[in-house]
Amino acid sequence: MVITRKVEFSASHVCRNPRLSEPENRKLFGMAANPHGHGHNYVVEVSLAGDPDPVTGMVLDLKELKEVLNREVVEPYDHRFLNYEVPPFDRVIPTTENIARDIWRRLEPHLNRDRHKLHSVRVYETPDLYVDFFGDETCSA
Repeated sequence: MVITRKVEFSASHVCRNPRLSEPENRKLFGMAANPHGHGHNYVVEVSLAGDPDPVTGMVLDLKELKEVLNREVVEPYDHRFLNYEVPPFDRVIPTTENIARDIWRRLEPHLNRDRHKLHSVRVYETPDLYVDFFGDETCSA
């Protein structure tokens, strides 16, 4: 069984590689390479897979999941300039892919237990652009 909870945060970022020239960054990242940054209203969906507890009938109390998401995702990310205020984005380009990976890293220690495991993290940068991350073990890179 899989349960999912959604949270939202607003943040700004700039996508550019400091080892590349200005024209190279513009070619790779387009307008997202603007050194002054730009913002998004991100939507994050976090899913847990597991068996419902025989006493409560729940995989995890959704109130507890909401508290973990607020503490580990919303509080550190919301209304921040990711490149300057949220490690690891002082050294990692804050693409949607890297944001999804970082959110997984933040959540995994708090959500993996005997009865349930973190299943996926979906990050919407815009309503028509999202990334699904299922943990490093499923990546071929």
